[in-house]
Amino acid sequence: MSTKTPEEKKYNKWIVILSIVIPVAVAALFGIKIPNVEPLSFLPPIYASTNGLTAIFLIAAFIAIKKRDYVLHEWLMKFCIGLSVAFLVMYVAYHMTSDSTVFGGEGVIKYIYYFILVTHIILSIAIIPLVLITYVRALSKRFNKHKKIARITFPLWLYVAVTGVIVYIMISPYYA
Repeated sequence: MSTKTPEEKKYNKWIVILSIVIPVAVAALFGIKIPNVEPLSFLPPIYASTNGLTAIFLIAAFIAIKKRDYVLHEWLMKFCIGLSVAFLVMYVAYHMTSDSTVFGGEGVIKYIYYFILVTHIILSIAIIPLVLITYVRALSKRFNKHKKIARITFPLWLYVAVTGVIVYIMISPYYA
């Protein structure tokens, strides 16, 4: 069993807290509507684009690490984290000012949409601690451990980013 570095121990509390607080806060804020505020209906294409950019930069970071360009990889990963935070802020702001949009498709496409949506939501919750742990292991310079968890984190984060765009494209015809 490996021991954690002091840096990892310090951040572990924050990883646990953020991994619980973020999904709970998002769920709670979903039920809160800010009265007398103009709906932020312009945000969905912006935050969907943010997901798309995250996917592109995740792939670029993957290519950078394969080329052993560690500086570029680090910069790209920090940028992806920043994009994910920006997405989260816009997503919450939109849902606090706007009613949720109901998917209007029927038949098989409805089941495909809900499968993608449900897996996207579940994995977007699971990805929070994975990204944070992966990042802290890099900060702690435990690159063997970082690489091991990154092999799990990367495809899941990429899936969340790509399916975020797909969900937007599928539901966009039904926005009011």
